[in-house]
Amino acid sequence: MKNLTADELRDMYLKFFESKGHAIIPGASVIPENDPTVLFTTAGMHPLVPYLMGQMPHPAGTRLTDVQKCVRTGDIDEVGDAAHLTFFEMLGNWSLNDYFKREAISWSFEFLTQKLGFKPEQLNVTVFRGEGKEGDEGYIPADEEAVEIWKSMGIPDERIFRLPREDNWWGPAGTTGPCGPDTEMFIDTGKEKCGPECRPGCHCGKYIEIWNDVFMQYNKNEEGKFVPLGRHNVDTGMGVERTICMMSGAPTVYDTEIFAPIMAKIDELRTLGKGAGAPELPSIPAEDVLRARRIIADHMRTATFILCDPKGGVKPGNIGANYVLRRLIRRAVRYARQLGIGPGFTVKLAEVICEKYKHVYPELAENLAQCRLDLEAEENRFNQTLDKGEAMYKKVAEQLKAHGQTQISGKTAFKLYDTFGFPFEMTLEMAAKDGLTVDKEGFDEANRKHQELSRTTSAGSFKAGLQDNSEVVTRMHTATHLLHAALHKVLGPSANQKGSNITAERLRFDFTWPEKMTDAQIAEVEKLVNGWIADAIPVTKKTTTVEEAKSEGAMALFGSKYGDQVTLYSIGDVSKEICCGPHVSNTKELGSFKIVKEQSSSAGVRRIKAVIGNM
Repeated sequence: MKNLTADELRDMYLKFFESKGHAIIPGASVIPENDPTVLFTTAGMHPLVPYLMGQMPHPAGTRLTDVQKCVRTGDIDEVGDAAHLTFFEMLGNWSLNDYFKREAISWSFEFLTQKLGFKPEQLNVTVFRGEGKEGDEGYIPADEEAVEIWKSMGIPDERIFRLPREDNWWGPAGTTGPCGPDTEMFIDTGKEKCGPECRPGCHCGKYIEIWNDVFMQYNKNEEGKFVPLGRHNVDTGMGVERTICMMSGAPTVYDTEIFAPIMAKIDELRTLGKGAGAPELPSIPAEDVLRARRIIADHMRTATFILCDPKGGVKPGNIGANYVLRRLIRRAVRYARQLGIGPGFTVKLAEVICEKYKHVYPELAENLAQCRLDLEAEENRFNQTLDKGEAMYKKVAEQLKAHGQTQISGKTAFKLYDTFGFPFEMTLEMAAKDGLTVDKEGFDEANRKHQELSRTTSAGSFKAGLQDNSEVVTRMHTATHLLHAALHKVLGPSANQKGSNITAERLRFDFTWPEKMTDAQIAEVEKLVNGWIADAIPVTKKTTTVEEAKSEGAMALFGSKYGDQVTLYSIGDVSKEICCGPHVSNTKELGSFKIVKEQSSSAGVRRIKAVIGNM
């Protein structure tokens, strides 16, 4: 196995696929063109969608390869561990109705083993196992073609894992359209299995995903059937940072040459913060220092690329992409203060990042001057906010201690957050240092009430959260009500719905909760929902008034946005919610329920993505 730099890996990948007849094309902006569905370019395929869909020919031909800058913030709370990043570079090769599975798989295998030097016995792969029964709506056959190709490459059956749609399937982007199975490649690190069920996709660290080949070969029609598309595309992706990490033997992506100059600058600034005349800092556990360094490095790298993007237009703000950028910068500022790093650090780190990448992405040098101004303004603005918030917090803490009290009320914590812009996380941290507690449930309740009062389109948002009224979407909708009820039982009444988006492929449910759910909590929620499904509980509805519904214990999430008459949906004694529908008539129609992801949505809001099984 070779020990490459990121520069060497990019060059080797592009030249390899150029030798296979691919045209090298430039990567696109991290700010997507004409795509309102995403805030940033999150995958290499985004800029190529019109060509993948066959809407027009690509001027460079039918075989393409590139390096695409990507920004993903859905797992922002995971940043600081060994592998999660909000910005990364994605290597990709593309077939626009040209070659297909055999070429894509064989070239992936060749590059991994002959160019990068991974041993074939280290390689484990996953393929799509199929879904449903032939003739049924939604039936998709197993991808046995990919299995046979991998076997011809010398990968034995015991290292080929057949997984369901949530693991090995792409698309469609909407309720209908092009889609298809994928095959993912994992490197076995040699670690012991975490248990008998350990396999590629497990998060224990034994198997690390390195490459993904997507085969776009089906069209999902309005009847929900998957029929041959009539054209075939290949969409692949290999992450630069993760690949360099595995090849160098580094324990984390932050320990590679990619992050070395950024980490060195953070440590230098931290040392300066401890110099003569600097205020004494509280002792910080080593693991907290490590996590803070990584978060600062990641967030500043992402913010620098966004601010220096050639398309421009994204500045720190309160809406959409602007808010994401602001949150990244302010999280970096918060963790820098925790480490004793003084003001002005954002500009100094941006300069290091631009120096590291300007030979690959010239726009970093071209736009650094404006980037400096934007970072300096946002950092100063937030430091002023934090200074005012800390002063108000200290007054609150002193008053509590003077009266012999030990808890900051949720209302007070929310006032610090809403009026003074003081992050709730900092209230928690400072309270802990002062021997105080904070009423989290009270904070969540105050925040929920504030959101209801300020909501302008919420009554329609939940209804619009359903992509359509198809059978599967209706089943998903009922599943959200069971999920909501289960969250109340496991987490408590403060875990309230903040939003919902339901498609035929999955449900997405946002709810108020200040921290990541534990594995045990997720398992308990799944157990409850599946238990209610197995109980075959009737779902009933009636027309009533808001007052009468509330008197029966119903949840009414959207306050004054309801009319005089509302529809109350009841699932036995499990759930009562005012809702526009539609719903199934019995929970048994849901089949089964599985949470596929739990992640951060925004400050104080978590997001669950889940799927339901066949009936």
